[in-house]
Amino acid sequence: MVGTGVNAVAVATRKINDQIERVMVGKRDVAELLLVAILCDGHVLIEDVPGIGKTMLARSMSRSLGCTFRRVQFTPDLLPSDITGTHVFDQKTGDFAFRQGPVFTQVLLADEINRATPRTQSALLEAMEEKQVTAEGESMALPRPFLVLATQNPIELEGTFPLPEAQLDRFLLRVRMGYPTQEEDALILDRFMKDNPVEDLEPVLSAGDLVTLQVLCRDVKVEADVREYISKLTQASRNHPQIELGASPRAMLGLLHASQALAAVRGRGYVIPDDVKTLVPAVFEHRISMHAQSNLRGDSLSDVLKEIVDSVAAPVETMSAATTASTTGD
Repeated sequence: MVGTGVNAVAVATRKINDQIERVMVGKRDVAELLLVAILCDGHVLIEDVPGIGKTMLARSMSRSLGCTFRRVQFTPDLLPSDITGTHVFDQKTGDFAFRQGPVFTQVLLADEINRATPRTQSALLEAMEEKQVTAEGESMALPRPFLVLATQNPIELEGTFPLPEAQLDRFLLRVRMGYPTQEEDALILDRFMKDNPVEDLEPVLSAGDLVTLQVLCRDVKVEADVREYISKLTQASRNHPQIELGASPRAMLGLLHASQALAAVRGRGYVIPDDVKTLVPAVFEHRISMHAQSNLRGDSLSDVLKEIVDSVAAPVETMSAATTASTTGD
């Protein structure tokens, strides 16, 4: 790992992004959001229509990190024990032994998570929040770091089950891929004409390096006026007339920590209001819901969030040059 302080975060994430671009075309901003969540020790929900590259992005990210990796294809017949593990009888010892499920890994790809039943989806709740699994009264810690990269098809598609609010709240960010442009389509055709480049990716960071970078991100400075700005945005989401369920304290803290990580990724040792504005949709949108009347009128949640951001005055940047230099870690 090259560099110290925030510089180390910026250098490492740039290497990861450059490597992911060997596979993904035109998705650097989405990859940046995934890196922000990973640096916050948070989980990511990647949502879009099938075939858009959700699984490819998750695989590219996991291969760039020197972490253990498991993939689970979620289906309607998947059971909770298929994820967490189960006790099996050991004929040699004459006793029951716990056989670990795929959740006992550092990076778990939960592919098409909303195709499983709510009961199976909820099996991940404890793992995502407490970083442990409890079976037969025994709690077992998961490896660190532990990250869930989940892909989800839009709930309007056939054979999907909406994720419960409690589980949605466990995801730090929800990101969307979007269709590629015509120019990007041409690059995709050229890049994948012979082989899949994801198979050639090598780890850029070790698991230990990643944990170190996560700690460094928490040292990024957040001035009192920026913290107040985050609080006001959260309150505005709760008081908006079209919103029934506003952002929770967990969402507010998620916005704070994600802003720290984004600042570090961009080479700064301090958070600016634009960091916060950039992350509001990814942090808040999946955690709030609108009144039924607003949904019937066809009002867009993203438009409401934009209205909230526009309605809250951002603080003026007052970070002095001396403070800036002292917080970059260089």
